Amino acid sequence: MASTSRIFKTVPSVADRKGIITVCNLFIQADEALWKSHTKSLRVDGVVTSIRLEDFFWQTLDEIAVRDQMTTTSLITKLYHEAMDAEHDLGNFTSFLRVCCARYLSLMADRALERDEGVSLEAIDHQAMLRSEEKAMNVRKRAYQITQTPNKTVN
Repeated sequence: MASTSRIFKTVPSVADRKGIITVCNLFIQADEALWKSHTKSLRVDGVVTSIRLEDFFWQTLDEIAVRDQMTTTSLITKLYHEAMDAEHDLGNFTSFLRVCCARYLSLMADRALERDEGVSLEAIDHQAMLRSEEKAMNVRKRAYQITQTPNKTVN
C-alpha cells in the first residue's frame, strides 16, 4: 500500500486544478450540511446511549422509520434487537447503522426497492431482496474488476 505522502504527490496543485471540472464536483459541491454530524441521545432497553452520525444518515434513517410507521428511535432500537437476536457482533453500532443506510439506498439505486412510503420494509420478501442484492453486488464486482486499472504515480 502506498504511503500517504506518495499518494498526495500524485494530486495536482490547486493552481493546476483551476478551471478543471472533475467527477469529484458531484460530491464536493453537495450541501455541506449532509456531512455535518450530530449526536442524538436515545434509550435502548432503558439505557441512555448516544449515536453520532452525519445528517445524511440521520435523514436516511428518518426515511426508513417513516416508511415503517415508527420513530427513528424505535427503528434504531428494533435494528439493535434484531441484530442481537441474529447474534451479530455490534462492536461498532454506528458503522452498522451507516451500512444499513447505504444498503437501503443501494437497493433503491439497483431498482430492487422502490421509494414508496406506503410499503413497509417488513412487507417485503427479504430472501428475494437479499438474492437481488447479492446478484447486483456480483455484477458490480465483475464490472469493477474489468475496468480497474493500476494507479499510476505522476512525477
